[in-house]
Amino acid sequence: MRRCVIFDLDGTLTQSEEGIFNCVAYAVEKMQWEQPDAQTLRKFIGPPLQYSFHEYLGMTEEQAQKATTLYRERYTTVGLFENRVYPGIRTLLRALKQRGDWVAVATGKPQGPSERILAHFGLDRWIDRIVGPVNSADAGKAELIRAALPETWDTAYMVGDRKFDIEGGKAAGTQTIGAGYGYGSEEELRESGCDLYAGTVDELTQLLCGDQPLPRGQFLSMEGLDGSGKSTQLRLLTDALERYGFEVVHSREPGGCPISEKIREIILDRANEGMTAETEAYLYAASRAQHVHDVILPAIRAGKLLLSDRFIDSSIAYQGGGRKLGVEEVMDMNRYAINGLFPDLTVFLDLPHQTALSRRYGASEPDRIEIEGEPFHARVEAAYREMIGRHPERFVAVDASRPAEVIGDEVARNVISRLMKMEESNG
Repeated sequence: MRRCVIFDLDGTLTQSEEGIFNCVAYAVEKMQWEQPDAQTLRKFIGPPLQYSFHEYLGMTEEQAQKATTLYRERYTTVGLFENRVYPGIRTLLRALKQRGDWVAVATGKPQGPSERILAHFGLDRWIDRIVGPVNSADAGKAELIRAALPETWDTAYMVGDRKFDIEGGKAAGTQTIGAGYGYGSEEELRESGCDLYAGTVDELTQLLCGDQPLPRGQFLSMEGLDGSGKSTQLRLLTDALERYGFEVVHSREPGGCPISEKIREIILDRANEGMTAETEAYLYAASRAQHVHDVILPAIRAGKLLLSDRFIDSSIAYQGGGRKLGVEEVMDMNRYAINGLFPDLTVFLDLPHQTALSRRYGASEPDRIEIEGEPFHARVEAAYREMIGRHPERFVAVDASRPAEVIGDEVARNVISRLMKMEESNG
């Protein structure tokens, strides 16, 4: 049975209010018209632009047409990328394609910008057809939906967040699903007669995929010497990943779950200065075993992106190099803890240990590991560099001596590019 799933774009696949609001404000300012309030701006998401300028701002047809032209003047160069993919949409689209469904987009947004948005965020690889009006005189929603369908099909769903999507789907002969997480209200969608209703992307995924196993998620880690700026870069990378629709789950090592956090307290407590290097390494491995079981594997199996502040590479660098236990010995200690699991990608913030230590000591009181002498941290730095040399395919190494925003842009660009290639390879 050939099943088709047709999606609206704004408010269903992407959160587009940032770009839409900015472009409406631009057009209104150019026309020396009064700026609309937030409630009125929200009404612009979904309906055709010329209709919105006429209906919600009281413009004449001629004025609305001019405002639409001005809106698109900014939108086609800047506004279309001021956008965010809803969390979970990437996983849903991948799951639908794995099922063998026909997946399409039918949107009131012009065809060209729609294609550019979906390509920019890497969603187009899972979409069979993208349909939008070529000019403002083009067809209504029902006709767009019909154009998005293949020649033959058995069951079709139109998924959208506004009444226009539901009414269009019914007119086109499809079943309809109201996307309650978007810009329309539940009342609007139900009054429009939606056949099914999903208040969240997870509910939508359950409706469309049932108990089908979801595509594997991703596992990222971030490494660097203490003081290299990991906290800032984790925050910046998270924002970039979430803009592209990756569902980010944060964790850290040692720690990440209740048992592992208790082990963390023992490891880092300066009162435990008599701890042997071997005990320290085994405690890290024990913490990691619980972390993998309780946090990392469940997130990956749920199709999410697990972003961990440190993982196995830290043990290799700090205990293998810094404590002189040796790389192979530390790997043997962790063999059962990780059971063959390595990050798909590891970001390394490259900063000389002297600079990193200076930053770290100036921030707050150092822990038991951080108070070690300069030779220890020099060995840690050398161990990291050796690892990157051995496994360049897994590491994204960036110069961490530059301004945080510059580092963040480079990290995001490289990580997202690599993740998209992984998605392409894995389906």
